[in-house]
Amino acid sequence: MRPSGNPSERWLAYREVNPSARLRMFCFPHAGGGASTYRTWQATLRDVEVCPVQPPGRENRLREPAFTRLLDMIPPLADALAPYMDMPFVFFGHSLGSATAFELARELRRRGRPLPAHLFASGRPAPDLPPRDEPIHALPEPEFIEKLREMNGTPEEVLQHEELMKLLLPILRADFAVNETYQYAGDEPFDFGVSAFGGLGDPDVHREDLEAWKKQTRGRFRLRMLPGDHFFIMGNKDLVLEAVARDLAEISTTALPGPR
Repeated sequence: MRPSGNPSERWLAYREVNPSARLRMFCFPHAGGGASTYRTWQATLRDVEVCPVQPPGRENRLREPAFTRLLDMIPPLADALAPYMDMPFVFFGHSLGSATAFELARELRRRGRPLPAHLFASGRPAPDLPPRDEPIHALPEPEFIEKLREMNGTPEEVLQHEELMKLLLPILRADFAVNETYQYAGDEPFDFGVSAFGGLGDPDVHREDLEAWKKQTRGRFRLRMLPGDHFFIMGNKDLVLEAVARDLAEISTTALPGPR
């Protein structure tokens, strides 16, 4: 379903109403990515209503200013998604999206709202770990583009397309600023379970970085390392969705939190 003019619906793209769904899965994109990353997931997760989240500044929201600080984005995001949290739901985030999902769950807890039944944290170290790399969001353009090339998340033909990069660079810089200025604050772990996913060939996110997510939950924790680099969720989408489906199947419908 294409987003409409409704302010809440602008935050969701490619959502297809699924009358047979027992829960919704809100999916949060990586830095520089958009809701289209999750556009095809609905076809596999048939008992789930997949809700790809579209932050401002990309794809169909390209004309809107992008956020440069994660905690500035969380309250309006919580407001926008509230109408869609009227049935059980889970969160899936990749890379920056994992931090977005984590902080959104914290915001919901502060508001006394229903919490996700499960958090899928993909391709990102646990939030309490200090950053390992130097920030890149303020680098001069040639150095910034070279760093993007090293990360292997932006196609080479896009990096070499001058006009397209003029359009994308402000968005990419904003997203990396969101990622690199994020500061974790200690709080109680969640009661819902957490599944952490990583790429076996990811040079920047290691197994121990992902294992540290265990500290964020009192519930069940599961770690899966899958073939691929940092963007394994694209190259090995079927393996990711198979693992997600297995974890969702273990969440009893009767145990799922309902609206309050």
